[in-house]
Amino acid sequence: MRRKLRLKPYVLPSIYVILITIFVISAMSSFDEVPAFEENVTYVSSVIFSNETPVISTNGEESEVIIRPYSDQDITIGKNFYNYQGDEDSQKNSIVYYENTYMQNSGIDYIRKDVFDVIAVLDGTVISISNNELLGNTIEIKHDNNIISVYQSLSTVAVKEGDAIKQGQVIGKSGTSNINKDLGNHLHFELFKEGQVLNPEEYYNKSINEL
Repeated sequence: MRRKLRLKPYVLPSIYVILITIFVISAMSSFDEVPAFEENVTYVSSVIFSNETPVISTNGEESEVIIRPYSDQDITIGKNFYNYQGDEDSQKNSIVYYENTYMQNSGIDYIRKDVFDVIAVLDGTVISISNNELLGNTIEIKHDNNIISVYQSLSTVAVKEGDAIKQGQVIGKSGTSNINKDLGNHLHFELFKEGQVLNPEEYYNKSINEL
């Protein structure tokens, strides 16, 4: 009869430790090596996305936003656009009186004591420049979407017919007119869409696609 072998008390724990160590080493060696960074990779340090999203038209192109026809901050309204549905005070301030005749104001009259620069509200092309005793110097500019802007009562004109105009470009300076002589130095501004006169104050800071 053979004698039964007995393992020493410390043998089994030692075997477990060896097996676990072999398993861990084997598992780690199965992972793919982490690729080294390539020298020709370009890293971006600037902001990729911005909250300043441009106004986009339906055809995917950036659309202009209508600005005011002046850049000075101390300019006020001398006469309002005549609104048939406006309140009584507003309507009173939108009536033009000339040679015993009352007329409804078809634009906005912007006033300031000192002469100020008049700027284009949108990109466009000058289609007409005129001067007459009643209205003074007048510039008409045609824009996209059949929009026309009209600048009257100018003292000087800085453009000519056929000129391509950029938004914000100085096209002349404010002045006076006989039809609104009581306003003194001012700009009479009108805005048309497909021949229909609009109240400019309702369309500033809006896309031309909203007209």
